[in-house]
Amino acid sequence: MSLQTLLEETRAGSSKRIPEEALAVMRAADEELVAKGVGQDALKVGDTLPDATFTSATGDTVQMSSLLANGPLIINFYRGGWCPYCNFELKAYQDLLGDITDLGAQLVAVTPEKPDNSLSTSEKNALTFPVLTDNENAFAKALGIAFELPKPLQDLYGKFGMDLPGLNAGSGWSLPIPATYVVDANGKIVLADVDVNYTRRLEPSDALAALKASVAA
Repeated sequence: MSLQTLLEETRAGSSKRIPEEALAVMRAADEELVAKGVGQDALKVGDTLPDATFTSATGDTVQMSSLLANGPLIINFYRGGWCPYCNFELKAYQDLLGDITDLGAQLVAVTPEKPDNSLSTSEKNALTFPVLTDNENAFAKALGIAFELPKPLQDLYGKFGMDLPGLNAGSGWSLPIPATYVVDANGKIVLADVDVNYTRRLEPSDALAALKASVAA
């Protein structure tokens, strides 16, 4: 089963469980983000990644420049371990990790979650690739993929018990658009998938294909 098929099934199941009034708030928030053009100014193919500083799930400091010194990267942004769509995506990338490393590349996930929470996400999904905390969503902002949840959605998430300011490392109600970037060892973007609709994700096999093409070039 493809990742997108799995996500569509998840969305259909959620639509049956979530009350209609809550779904209406969520749909309105999605429409607001599209109307505002969130993500339209994101870095794209041909652009170069800025350097950034992250915190690993075990509390170590990690530099983007240090990661790139070891070869190409697939970078996957996820909203948090509370997001079922993100968890399915992370697991799908884990399944391709061997293929990625065989190409001399690395796979990393980037999240606004605090390190303790990113460690829980990593353990829950049995991930063996780095999960990095983007403090204050700084890297996501630099890439143009950070956004503030609309206030009605903040209130709804609060009712669901999802305290994002408490879960995240200084980013409050700001989240990254779930995005995937493939970059060469020089930090040049060779694939950029940015979709404000969090229920849609790039197939990991497509990211792998872009990586193979870049390595072969």
